Amino acid sequence: MRKQILFLFALLITVTSFSQQKRDLKLNEKAKVIEVTYYHDNGVVSQTGAYTLDGKLQGEWLSYDTEGNKIVAANYDNGKKVGKWFYWNDETLKEVDYKQNAIAKVVQWNEKSSVAVRN
Repeated sequence: MRKQILFLFALLITVTSFSQQKRDLKLNEKAKVIEVTYYHDNGVVSQTGAYTLDGKLQGEWLSYDTEGNKIVAANYDNGKKVGKWFYWNDETLKEVDYKQNAIAKVVQWNEKSSVAVRN
């Protein structure tokens, strides 16, 4: 437990000194992750996700533009890229499949195909 508290303290100092970006941190003891929300300068959410207690990206990470539109949905397992990632822009949706932390497949749709909706 002492190591976890020391790690959490070190992570908080690192995050604070590394970036002046606004953020919220919350320890989820049940899932054993640190949930984080970053904000753009205008107060709109920039990213949401979680870190393992040893500082690796974990689970779903979402990124948003300054207007709050979702632009990336990503998945991590213990710091490694896994599963389907989605990248939105004004005209296309790109789906990238990761296997063993490497790109396995890329599919791109244009706006006319209307395959996925941004929330």
